[in-house]
Amino acid sequence: MKITNYDLLVETVNEVVQNQHVTDMHTHLYSPNFGDILLWDIDELLTYHYLVAEVMRWSDLSVDKFWKLSKQEQADHIWQKLFIEHSPVSEACRGVLTCLKGFGLDPSTRSLESYREYFASKTREEHVDKVLELAKVDHVVMTNDPFDDKEREVWLSGVKPNERFHAALRIDPLLNDYKNAKKRLVEWGYKVEEEWNEQSVNEVKRFLTDWMGIMNPLYMAVSLPPSFAFPEESDRGRIIKDCILPLCEEAGIPFAMMVGVKKRVNPSLGDAGDYVGKAGMEGLEYLLANYPNNKFFCTMLARENQHELVVLARKFRNLMVFGCWWFTNNPVLINEMTRMRLEMLGTSMIPQHSDARVLDQLIYKWDHSKEIISGILIEKYNDLLRTGWELERSEIERDVADMFYNNFWEFVGKKELVPTK
Repeated sequence: MKITNYDLLVETVNEVVQNQHVTDMHTHLYSPNFGDILLWDIDELLTYHYLVAEVMRWSDLSVDKFWKLSKQEQADHIWQKLFIEHSPVSEACRGVLTCLKGFGLDPSTRSLESYREYFASKTREEHVDKVLELAKVDHVVMTNDPFDDKEREVWLSGVKPNERFHAALRIDPLLNDYKNAKKRLVEWGYKVEEEWNEQSVNEVKRFLTDWMGIMNPLYMAVSLPPSFAFPEESDRGRIIKDCILPLCEEAGIPFAMMVGVKKRVNPSLGDAGDYVGKAGMEGLEYLLANYPNNKFFCTMLARENQHELVVLARKFRNLMVFGCWWFTNNPVLINEMTRMRLEMLGTSMIPQHSDARVLDQLIYKWDHSKEIISGILIEKYNDLLRTGWELERSEIERDVADMFYNNFWEFVGKKELVPTK
């Protein structure tokens, strides 16, 4: 079907984007058979660390007293302060309401107990099915940390995720805290030495190879501080050079870098106490130029880094830019970043991931992002129509499927494992 006018363009793009199924390439969710490490329900939504940080601006409780409350008491406090005593206009608060609406609940009742009753009536498995259906998410890529004791126990028990959930091997402790990670490796039987020598290299590679075999990850991943540099005479620099890059190249999997987080600038807030900093680009530039046989995913936390990242992606096809991560996952920045990427990369990028830590967040993360992305695509396609270029609906469907689904599977080299969407 040919797109002949603006009204038809608007209708078509909105319909195509809303109906497009998604591969969510970075989340902190888990397969339902992993047990209670999968977070879900209204109390988990309300005590998400975004809202914890926000409530402290209004709260008359000290941080210490807040953490001593039960989960339900924390949720009650956040609901009262952020939803009842003040209008829930922040993106994190609006997201909770979008989730309630998605489940057919009435946000206008403001009845926290009725919402709790709804979630209590569901099993974990049926709730996962419902959320994935509502969010139109076909595939979820988890974040899987072999240094996390609870998750480690699940993997070592032989449990495998169901077919909609895929592993990503997360190696933050190894790269960002090798001094302590090394002690764990020794406890687990890996004969790393105090010095970084050939034996230490081989044992770290053995550890990673073992976990690649257990998890079958689609990529390796790490979050990095703004000070990240490469090459560098440091534990992190040596492990990346001697272990990560050769293993990723050999396995044909990308190395995903999420750059720009300053951990625990306010330690009392826990996960809510992290911050953002502008990163240098020289390390990423060096990796791309000097390791052309490696593939790299990258997203950056600081708004100031977004333009440099997109320009770098124009120069190196072994870089796939993805998502609006963490503090950039707000409408004003999603809009700005997606426009910039489309204008410089076309559709050869992955515009969004959810970064969801609570299952139900998939609903609002994709609902809000799709609305913004639809508006941007309408504008860009209309620019084409004004030049005299003709558009077919099938071409719009192709572009949208690439951005939300196919680009990821092509880049990880596993397109043959999933149907084209």
